[in-house]
Formats: sequence, C-alpha cells, structure tokens
Amino acid sequence: MITVPASQVQELRQRTGVGMMECKRALEEAEGDIDRAVDLLRLKGQAKAAKKAGRVANEGRVESYIHLGGKIGVLIEIDCETDFVAKTDDFRDLARTLAMQVAATSPLAVRREDIDPQVVEREAAIYRQQAAESGKPAEIVEKIAHGRLDKWYQEVCLLEQAFVKDPDRKVSDVVTEAVQRLGENLVVRRFVRFEVGGE
Repeated sequence: MITVPASQVQELRQRTGVGMMECKRALEEAEGDIDRAVDLLRLKGQAKAAKKAGRVANEGRVESYIHLGGKIGVLIEIDCETDFVAKTDDFRDLARTLAMQVAATSPLAVRREDIDPQVVEREAAIYRQQAAESGKPAEIVEKIAHGRLDKWYQEVCLLEQAFVKDPDRKVSDVVTEAVQRLGENLVVRRFVRFEVGGE
C-alpha cells in the first residue's frame, strides 16, 4: 500500500468535504490518484445516501433568498432527520445554496414526478411533431422525442439541473454529498419562486 502525503489528504478533503480518514483510505485505494479518489468517495457517498433515503426526514428548515434588489425571491423547504442537523451551518448553507439555484435557473419542480403529467405530455407532443417533420421513421421519432424530453427534464427539474456553482455536478450530487457529510437523510421538499412582473 502506498504512503499518502498529508497535503494530498487535505486537498481531497477540501474538494469533497469528507473526513480525513475516509480521504486517506480513498487515496490509498486510488494509489494516490486524486481524481480517482474523488470518484471513489462519490460512489461510496451515493451508496450511503441510498441507505439513508428510507429514513424519515421530518425536521428541517425553510430558507429564503432575495436576489437582484428585491426582483426575485425564493422560499425552499429542505428536511432532515433531527433538529440538531437543521441548526448546523452546513445544512443552512445547503438550503441557501439551493435557494440561490432556484433563483438563478427557475425550475418547474423538484423532481420529474412533481411535474403535471399534462405539461409533460404537451412537451412530448411538441418533440414528437418536430421529429416527425424531419421525415424519420416512427420508432426513430419516439427515440428522438424521448431524448429531447430527458434533456428538458434536466433543465426544469431542480435535482437534475447542472449545479450553477459547478456545472460538472448535478444538484442531486450536491445533496448526496451533504447526506454523506451530515449523516442524515435530506429531502428537498418544495420551493416557490417569485419574480416581479412574472406570472
């Protein structure tokens, strides 16, 4: 097993927010390759988050964010398992960061299943029509429409969006990493976005 310098462990900790010992183990497993260690930690974090996902999250907070001189405002509810975690700076930072994401990107819903099926069907019909007009066979039309609908979901569902502070990650990745750091199930429950002059 290789010896990992403390500076590398510290760098990995800063990049991931994971504890020192877990960072050291990941670097040893990745044979000193920091990018591979990041991937290993993300995979482990997702596995841990999946285990925690079934646990009840009935504490939390409602965070507010006002942007652009009062022109845009967001309220977002994020739930966790304990009042203790709800009061931590880390949890508050997550809630504020996600409120800022909503302000910046104006998603329709938290997740796919929250969108009105009629809205989804209307989008799908537009994509089918566009694909059909290109003269492609019916089965190809369906595949094209499905692909475009997937892309649309990634734009309008908060958890599927690219994270504005780091577009290489999705918002769901940011939440998963917070689950790993805080050790509790976290649920982005709902949000509302107000914009002056908007609908």
